[in-house]
Amino acid sequence: MKRDGRTLDHGTLETIRKMAVQRVREGERPSEVIASFGMHRCTIYGWLKAARGRGKGLKSLASKPATGRPRALSPAQERQVFRWINGKNPMQYGFDFGLWTRQVARDLIAQRFAVRLSLASVGALLARVGLTPQKPLQRAYQRDPEAIARWQRETYPAIAQQAKRDKADIYFWDESGFRADAVKGTTWGAKGQTPVVSVPGQRQSISAASAVSAKGAFWFATYAGGLNGALFVSLLRRMMRGRRRPLHLIVDGLPAHRTRDVRDYVDQLDGKLTLHFLPGYAPDLNPDELVWSHAKRTGNARRPLLKGERLEQRVAAQLADIGRRPSLVRSFFRHPSVAYITDC
Repeated sequence: MKRDGRTLDHGTLETIRKMAVQRVREGERPSEVIASFGMHRCTIYGWLKAARGRGKGLKSLASKPATGRPRALSPAQERQVFRWINGKNPMQYGFDFGLWTRQVARDLIAQRFAVRLSLASVGALLARVGLTPQKPLQRAYQRDPEAIARWQRETYPAIAQQAKRDKADIYFWDESGFRADAVKGTTWGAKGQTPVVSVPGQRQSISAASAVSAKGAFWFATYAGGLNGALFVSLLRRMMRGRRRPLHLIVDGLPAHRTRDVRDYVDQLDGKLTLHFLPGYAPDLNPDELVWSHAKRTGNARRPLLKGERLEQRVAAQLADIGRRPSLVRSFFRHPSVAYITDC
């Protein structure tokens, strides 16, 4: 594999030039010398020519400072630009747009440093300091970082300790919906011609609830329509049927989870079922969200329904397959966003 000298630092390249020319002077063939460094065979002849003139010698091969206009911002100022942008929102600096663009970055630099840069220069600057354009994850502005940190640091560890004392299981619960005409992911096609994917003409939808534990256990049920308190109680009854160990079930703050019917049912079980509520607007704390991500990314989105096939049967079969793979279920708990969960 050829080595591109442009990727080497000036000192290393200068040493290679001098060594190569010296070896040729000692009798080696130029093509063999340059091949030993993994560079193009024509490269060495320019070095030999530069060192051949009177009074030049190997000193003519020394690296020279790069020419051109100096950068408009100092290294310290460039590092400051990184701190302004990384993890911050443009609205924190008075802009009315919540995503960073080269234009917004250029305006901020002009405001703070009184330096006007072209959009191309701003793009080069951002790349140089290690910033790249990326699709952001969406987070509700109502999120309470302190409540989330308290859940991870105090609330969940207390639940885990209580479950250990009670010899109980801990499950995380969530619901989701599926549509037969949903197409996720990408496919290949000719440039400028959007590919067409065939989907069922008849729209089908189905809802599902599932619960996962860090030990690899998995439970699910499908149902039609939206969730209300009565339906949630019905699903809880199905989940608790035949269960011997107490259960600590962690759910989000959906209103259907907090109805009087739900509270009455939990009270009837006399401690066999305990509900715990995640902080608001923090779905990333729930590993069951990763179940839905996996199911929608690998199921109907990859193989649309065939003629006469029912979405409910397809979803139920896919979720049943997940339940037969404890190692897959445990893998959801290795995601960084749910690393706070202990195996209990």
